[in-house]
Amino acid sequence: MLRALYDWVIRLAGSPKAVPAMGVVAFAESSFFPIPPDALLAPMALARPKRAFYYAGVCTAASVLGGMLGYAIGHLLYDTVGQWLINLYHYGEKVEAMQAFYAEWGWAFILVKGVSPIPFKLITIVSGLMHYDFPLFVLLCTVTRGARFFLVAGA
Repeated sequence: MLRALYDWVIRLAGSPKAVPAMGVVAFAESSFFPIPPDALLAPMALARPKRAFYYAGVCTAASVLGGMLGYAIGHLLYDTVGQWLINLYHYGEKVEAMQAFYAEWGWAFILVKGVSPIPFKLITIVSGLMHYDFPLFVLLCTVTRGARFFLVAGA
């Protein structure tokens, strides 16, 4: 199934709807979709280098908006799905320690993980679960996702 999704995303890169499709993929990847927008961004930037930074800007904006949805998923579903997941993985006794870590080091976690190959949706949902400061979350997402996508576009 993932291969079919990946092939579909790659086909979109050459279509007339590539830019909006890339925005949709960047949005969705930040909250629930398994394929990163880099799969569209890289071939599009190679095909039209003068538009590469425009594409990176689209990816950044859409990814931050999708990150807000991921945050909302974690924040609003904490009492239902969040508690279930915490209990499923036996993290109940570790929640307070995780919240303390996130209060002190959440900024670094978001910045480092946002440029890493770790699925960004995990960072956005966990940030919501931990009730991380939302305006700071948005700022950090903009910085880290922008860095990632502008580095890909520049390469």
